[in-house]
Amino acid sequence: MKDEIALNMMAVQQRIMETCTRCGRDSNAVRMIAVTKTVSAEIVRVAIQAGAVLFGENYIQEAREKCGMLAKYPVSWHFIGHLQTNKAKYAVKLFDLIHTVDSLRLATELDREARKIGKVQKILIQVNIGKEASKSGIDAESTEMLIRSLAAFPNLSVRGLMVIPPFFDEPERVRPHFRGLRELRDSLNKSGIAGVSLDELSMGMTGDFEAAIEEGATMVRIGTAIFGERQ
Repeated sequence: MKDEIALNMMAVQQRIMETCTRCGRDSNAVRMIAVTKTVSAEIVRVAIQAGAVLFGENYIQEAREKCGMLAKYPVSWHFIGHLQTNKAKYAVKLFDLIHTVDSLRLATELDREARKIGKVQKILIQVNIGKEASKSGIDAESTEMLIRSLAAFPNLSVRGLMVIPPFFDEPERVRPHFRGLRELRDSLNKSGIAGVSLDELSMGMTGDFEAAIEEGATMVRIGTAIFGERQ
């Protein structure tokens, strides 16, 4: 298992490097987040030993257990699932970056909980580019208003945008959603929101991360290509 995970990670990193070379980007500007939903702490430990340093979790309770068991390792934990406001107090204690902030209500709670522990919580704004009723995320048209509101929160730092696009078997069908997020990010940066610099684009998973990188992703969320199909 250790060798398999190490080889899988090497293969993903090679694909990232090749994609960056192909589209003229610095491969150091793209980070791989190992998505560990349903992956045991022991397997995460194997991934750490193979060189993984960024991990994405979808569920608070599962993350609490893993973070506790793996606390001695100098890795960074990211929250990439839907976050309920009543779990904000746990999220700010566990995660370096929360990818899925999509409302003023959730942001207010995160700011309040972060203030209690003297932390400035880094966040991304999840945008529902595809306007899917089944997906979380704020509408693209409302994103600027939300970010302008959050810029005044002393214990939040908005770092960029995140998207979970509609699922398609063909990466090219997903590409317009990635491009739309990048264009939204660029437009927001040009609007000059005081105190906000949107550097990060969290987009792309196992089946489409190369298209995401070509469209400007700075973080790709990879689970299956590293750990195999979920049980």
